[in-house]
Amino acid sequence: MTTNVILVNLAALATIVWIVWYFWLSEKPRSVAVLADGGVQEVYIRVRGGYNPNLIVLSSHRPARLHFTRRETASCSEVVTFPDFDISRRLPVDEDVTIELDEMVPGEYDFACQMGMLRGKLVVTDGAAPPTSEELG
Repeated sequence: MTTNVILVNLAALATIVWIVWYFWLSEKPRSVAVLADGGVQEVYIRVRGGYNPNLIVLSSHRPARLHFTRRETASCSEVVTFPDFDISRRLPVDEDVTIELDEMVPGEYDFACQMGMLRGKLVVTDGAAPPTSEELG
């Protein structure tokens, strides 16, 4: 084998390892909802190359408000869907889009872009209510 073939194969292998690590093995941002006025859980999610945070912990005992703000123009991130709740919303660039959810049954609920490339998860627990913004300081 020539040196060029070896270098190309090593670069391809390094790229594959990076992709596996990035999409499946890396630690994902996690967020616990904060109680707003009126006892509603609130989470702010930035959309840019993915959902940040993409793992959101909610209490089953309260309704929730998810605020999505899309900070990119990639077509994949134009829509967010929640298949378990039959919810789909357009996400215009640089606009806050709020999705309201009633009290939920404990469990895990996926959300994604319309192509399934960007993914996130709601983890609804039967635990105590999330902290208030005052408790977080």
